[in-house]
Amino acid sequence: MDIRLKSLSDPELAGFDTIIDTRAPSEFLEDHLPGAINLPVLSDDERAQVGTIYKQVSPFDARKIGGALVAANAARHIAGPLSGFGGGWKPLVYCWRGGQRSGAFATILSQIGWRVGRIEGGYKAWRALVVARVEAPVAPPVIVLDGNTGSAKTEILLRLAKRGHQVIDLEGLANHRGSLFGAMPGDQPSQKLFESRLAMSLEGLDPTRPLLVEAESSRIGEVNLPRGIWQAIIAAPRIRLTIPVQARAAYTAQSYADACADPRRLIRIVDSLRPLHPGDRIDGWLRMIDNADWIGLSAGLMRDHYDPRYEKHRARHDDGRGAVVALDSLSDLEAATSAVEAALAAQKPA
Repeated sequence: MDIRLKSLSDPELAGFDTIIDTRAPSEFLEDHLPGAINLPVLSDDERAQVGTIYKQVSPFDARKIGGALVAANAARHIAGPLSGFGGGWKPLVYCWRGGQRSGAFATILSQIGWRVGRIEGGYKAWRALVVARVEAPVAPPVIVLDGNTGSAKTEILLRLAKRGHQVIDLEGLANHRGSLFGAMPGDQPSQKLFESRLAMSLEGLDPTRPLLVEAESSRIGEVNLPRGIWQAIIAAPRIRLTIPVQARAAYTAQSYADACADPRRLIRIVDSLRPLHPGDRIDGWLRMIDNADWIGLSAGLMRDHYDPRYEKHRARHDDGRGAVVALDSLSDLEAATSAVEAALAAQKPA
């Protein structure tokens, strides 16, 4: 039974117990349907081998060898991860474009007696829905939470989400805090996987309620913001946090404790800034790393590197009419969140 997905939240998906991606592990790692498990019918090496035979020998020989490999791998999956499923189990399988790999696996599973579904067009059809979603204008009215580095924007947004506000944490989806020092444990998702995560977040929004997002550049670490969300960010009204440098530096030194635990990495990053700053300034930052002066380092980077760049970015995208929330410190983030919430209540989305 083939199904044609009409949307990312197509109700037909809910009719299946397990979604199985039959593509090679590298394809699955790059992107996959949410919640899918990877049961490859050809490994990366096997897929390359079959492709080479197809081009250099003949399509028939490639199909014959590929068929033997698919059968062997299918047998391994059935005897292993699928061995505990009973007769009522209903899987949904897909490959890259709904072709031979998913078709062969679906045939084997259906012969056992399982009610197997297959996605028409495979991952390629899913990807088209993702691209359409992230390239389209964002439906809800957007409000941007702005503020210089160290203003606790992400933490405040997460607290607002817990209070029931509609929020998308772009840095969470990108697994990166958006700065030179912003790498987080685990790799960033691929561009395609980031877009799938974003598309699913957009899919679940209430278009009648404001959407809160953090002020970002068009790039978070190694991933780019798709057109829909980026255009919404640059056009949206803003709530801007203004907080003294020392308060922001203290917060940053605490929240970036994982980065401070790797001084050699910090040294490499600071040293890479030499083309942008006088040598004595760079040397001063390096001495702060040697002395574990994380607050001093944070304050110096904010004053001389991040804040000037934020102001240039803000001059391009902020019309100056948004609300300003001035805080003396970030010692009480619940109070800071309440202050932003009050400003939000008075803000009118575009």
